[in-house]
Amino acid sequence: MTLAEMQALLSALLGMRFGGVRSITYDGRQITYGSDAELATAIFDLERRIAASDPAVARPRVFRTFASKDL
Repeated sequence: MTLAEMQALLSALLGMRFGGVRSITYDGRQITYGSDAELATAIFDLERRIAASDPAVARPRVFRTFASKDL
């Protein structure tokens, strides 16, 4: 799935969630979610995938410090 396709699906899922609909036809496939929690999980996963594939989003850096006492 390309970045543009994932963003389009995300916008469709968000519209679905805020509209109170649990079933959608997207790209020739019908997707039905059993509950709002299941839909929220799908949205979260898609947002995570978009963030991971977008090179403009910088990953947080982790700095580890180390010190030694020289005598």
